[in-house]
Parts: sequence; C-alpha cells; structure tokens
Amino acid sequence: MNNLVLTVTPNPAVDVTYAVPGIHLGSSHRVPAPLNRAGGKGLNVSRVAHQLGHPTLAIATAGGSTGEQFRADLEAAGVLHQLVPVATPTRRTIALVDTADGNTTSIFNEIGPALAAAEWRALAAAVVDNLAGVQTPDGVRRPGVLVGSGSLPEQAPADFYPALVALAHAAGVPAIIDTSGSGILAASKAGADLLKPNNHELMEAVGETDLVAAARKLMSLGAKRVLVSVGEEGMLAFSADTPGYIQAKLPAPLSGNPTGAGDAAVSAAAVALANGVTDLREILIQATAWSAAAVLMPGAGEISPDFAQLATQLIITDH
Repeated sequence: MNNLVLTVTPNPAVDVTYAVPGIHLGSSHRVPAPLNRAGGKGLNVSRVAHQLGHPTLAIATAGGSTGEQFRADLEAAGVLHQLVPVATPTRRTIALVDTADGNTTSIFNEIGPALAAAEWRALAAAVVDNLAGVQTPDGVRRPGVLVGSGSLPEQAPADFYPALVALAHAAGVPAIIDTSGSGILAASKAGADLLKPNNHELMEAVGETDLVAAARKLMSLGAKRVLVSVGEEGMLAFSADTPGYIQAKLPAPLSGNPTGAGDAAVSAAAVALANGVTDLREILIQATAWSAAAVLMPGAGEISPDFAQLATQLIITDH
C-alpha cells in the first residue's frame, strides 16, 4: 500500500534561510542569496513524504506577494497542493545557519495575521472535500491520514485542531497533530492518534517538570500515542495501550540544521499510519531516522538519503 498523506497548515510561511560563515553580534555580515522555500510545519511534512515517493496533498492558505512566491515554489517542487486564498500576505520566517559551526543560530518567526471567518470556513471546506478523495495525477486517492501542523494565526478558533481530529475520525482515518501550547491539550482531549511535541513544548503545555509524567498526562486526556523529541537524547515514544516507553537515539549527535527535524519525524509517522503501521517501535525507528536525516540538509522539508543507514545505527531502549 501507498496511501496518501493529507496535511493542513493553517499558518504557513515563506522560509528564508541564510548561510552565514560565522555570526558575530554587533557586526555586519556579507551573505549569499538566501534559500527561499514554501514552508510551515505541514508543508515540510508533505515535502519529505513527496521526496521519498509517498503521495501527499498539502492544504494551506496563501495571500499577497509572499503568497505568490509560496505558490510558485510549491509548483516548482512538484508538491501537490491546494491553497486557500486569503486577504493578508503570507508571513515569513528567517533562519540564520552558522556554517562555521554547522548549527542554526537564530530563527525569527513572523506572527501569522488573523484570517476572516469566511477564510476559516474555506480552509475547513477544503479539508472536508479532500478527506473524501484527492485528485492526483494517478487518479483519485483516499487519504490514509490527516496531519495538522504548526502554530495558528492570531484570533484562530480555539477548536481548530480538535475539529480536524473529529473530521479525520468521521472519515475513518487517523489524525496526527503537531502544535504547541493549549493546542496540544485540546488535541489530546479530541482523541488525536499521535501527538509530536518536543520536550520543552510538552512540559510547558502540561505544566509538568517530569517528561514521562507529562506524556502520560496527554494520554490520560485521550491521546493514543505521543512522540517526544529530546534533542541529543533522540526521541521517546509512548502509547496509551502499554506501560513504559521506548527511546531511540544515535550513538553521537549530528551537527547541522535542526529546523525541520521534527517535521520529518511527523512525516515518517504519517506515512506509517497512512499505510496501516501501528507498531510503536517501528514508528519510532522510522521517525527518529528521518528526523536525524533532516538535520543533515540545508533547509527544512528534505532529508538526507542516508536515513536508512541512520536507522541501523539507532540505539533502542525500553523503559
């Protein structure tokens, strides 16, 4: 099977990445032209799936001149997409990657402008329509999973992500939500099939200082699975069906651009769930390997072809 991954990005952005050979505060820097890419967490999920040959459709909003730049980049990349037109310009994010030490130094995220009520309804209608079937070059495909990713624009409906979970379940497909703050709690209560916070997002949202207790809190609210990124310690996987958790990590951390690592992990989990894979260990291994492979690439939304080799190097521990 190779079922379609349907992603929804309510607050997309044009990602602008500058490669800087050494960053010195208070100094001027001469830099080459930046990498401009249609981004946002759901878009990155779709890009990774597309790169590896898995069918996907990315739903997002787009407006203004940056929205046209956003659309042009998706078309050039060949990522199947449906963009809901909005009045406000698509926001930008700016990342500075220090090539001297191989790490992302700073990320500046513009705040997403508020959408009109009619624009929210149009976005929801696009989700409903495509859950019934997506027209692809190979014919109509039913989605195997629905992914809602990223922050929300200002004045967004508080129930946006819970509504996505409800729409997915009504269509008979699992729902993955990757967001922060109160959105994680709301998605848990809605019964999301998988949540993907990092350790800081998780503990802040739940109000816990213990990571395991925080993950268990999400599942007590109704979430079925939780994947948690923990930096150099790799990734932890929890399931509501089993006690304990599983950890996957590389023998040594990788240097590079971690901006899209979490999105690559979500893409791996989405491809797995879309195609009927429910084994937690298998999902964790694929998600950790794809996440690590994303760090090796200059921009978010792509992974290194070494992902399969990285999977063989993982240290898997049951706790």
